[in-house]
Amino acid sequence: MYRIIALFVITIVFCSAHFTRYSKDNFRKYEDSVRFAVPSNFPKPVYDFKNNPLTNAGFMLGRYLFYDPSLSKDSSIACSNCHQYFAAFANLDHPVSHGVDYCLGTRNAPALFNLAWQKEFMWDGGVKHIEFSPLNAITSSCEMASSLDTIVHRLQKSSTYPALFQSAFGSSEINSQKLLRALAQFTAMLVSANSKYDKHIRHEAGGEFTNEEETGYRLFKQHCSACHKEPLFTDFSFRNNGLELISADPGRDTVTDQETDRGRFKVPSLRNIELSSPYMHDGRFSTLQEVLEHYNSGVKKNANLDSLLQKNNQLGIRLSAPEQQALLAFLKTLTDYEFVNNKKFQQD
Repeated sequence: MYRIIALFVITIVFCSAHFTRYSKDNFRKYEDSVRFAVPSNFPKPVYDFKNNPLTNAGFMLGRYLFYDPSLSKDSSIACSNCHQYFAAFANLDHPVSHGVDYCLGTRNAPALFNLAWQKEFMWDGGVKHIEFSPLNAITSSCEMASSLDTIVHRLQKSSTYPALFQSAFGSSEINSQKLLRALAQFTAMLVSANSKYDKHIRHEAGGEFTNEEETGYRLFKQHCSACHKEPLFTDFSFRNNGLELISADPGRDTVTDQETDRGRFKVPSLRNIELSSPYMHDGRFSTLQEVLEHYNSGVKKNANLDSLLQKNNQLGIRLSAPEQQALLAFLKTLTDYEFVNNKKFQQD
């Protein structure tokens, strides 16, 4: 009971903070520091800003919009409610998203980073472009329950936004395309590539692995890397990992209308996994230990179970307790503290 009350109080405080209005000084605060750079150990991104040139003002406008609850029907829910910077822009301790009127969604809010390298978004891949990815939350009756027309009209009537759009796009006109492109300038800049692992790969100071982390890295490459491909730690495929014998959530089948895709979900990145609990599409596991135990002994023989989880008449990935601990040690090297503590991505 006390935990529930505490979480409720934290939620109220966090939500109320979103009503902060932004000054011109805040708007200019980072105007000389916004630059998209591809990390040396990363592949070429998918999103290249060609049709949405990144500007300091555009990034800051997207940041304001991301933290502004007026994008929701009753001005109670901002993008940042379900995508919290301290949880690598996931939703800490919430198995599923929480929307307007205390409505509970059906899926866990995914972490937001390295989006410029993605071709498909959401757990089922139902969105094909980063600029359209906010539409799912904005229009969902159980999340922000709004519409682009409503938001545009509301922003047009505000005392601050016309000037911000003028600075970002050279015109005070506010429309849905500019709104979505401003949000994309912010979210595409959420690049996480400076963890201990990255420093290890780039042979930089601070990247020296312990013996346990090195053992965990070997185990990772042996058992996990086929799906969680380096350096992004996902291959962006859709797979069924045996959570249920019969999948309650259709998953990818929602998009393809193929029974063979039922219960398949997008492979999430393991970057910052230490910070983004709970886990799986429905947030059923609270800890990484539970996740590893699922793969060790809990995999169900679903009709669409991924072939990598059923080899030699054995389900899952069997690891001893010491091996699991070593793997956990390695996974924690994927935590990018510089990313989650970057003031540029946080609300002033």
